[in-house]
Amino acid sequence: MKLKLLYTFLAIVLLASCKDDSEKRRLENEKQQKKNELVFEKVSKAWDFYDEPINETSENLASDWSEFRSLLNELRLKPKKTIGAFQQKATAISKKAAAMNDNIPEKFNLPQVKSRIATMTTKVRLLDLYIHLDAIPVDKLTKIIAEINNELASLQRQLDKIEVTSNIPVEEGEAELKKMMDGSRAIPNEPIDPNLPRVE
Repeated sequence: MKLKLLYTFLAIVLLASCKDDSEKRRLENEKQQKKNELVFEKVSKAWDFYDEPINETSENLASDWSEFRSLLNELRLKPKKTIGAFQQKATAISKKAAAMNDNIPEKFNLPQVKSRIATMTTKVRLLDLYIHLDAIPVDKLTKIIAEINNELASLQRQLDKIEVTSNIPVEEGEAELKKMMDGSRAIPNEPIDPNLPRVE
């Protein structure tokens, strides 16, 4: 009889503790869900990219340069449902930004353009890193999105600058002046054959 009473008492204690654990888990899950919803709202609000060309040169390039157009299209489509959708979008944007270096139009294949693309790609990879963390740093994410927008605008302004300077007509005698300046350099542009006699 005492043994049955002991078993009954232990069963009641065990059931009560299970209820307490399930209640704690339920409260923790609710708290985590509210936190995730808050993070989602903040990320959704901050997720605002410059997805339109800012000048005529960029507009023309968007039709000719498929990687640039693809990046702008990827930036235009905003995820709507979950943080997972934002994570997938960040990864896709990262791939599109990295692909821009592969096929730069010849006219713009210059160090100043490549460096801006590299800087923008680095910022996009940081975005991809931040959004995949367990505890998403929303403030850093907001800041990096603004930096990506700045880098994208800087790239487009540089492209426009190159386009404008390439359309400036060469004045009469300018080509000869450049040749003379190149000839007067201490280190000439053309390699010198050491087997030829030196002219003093």
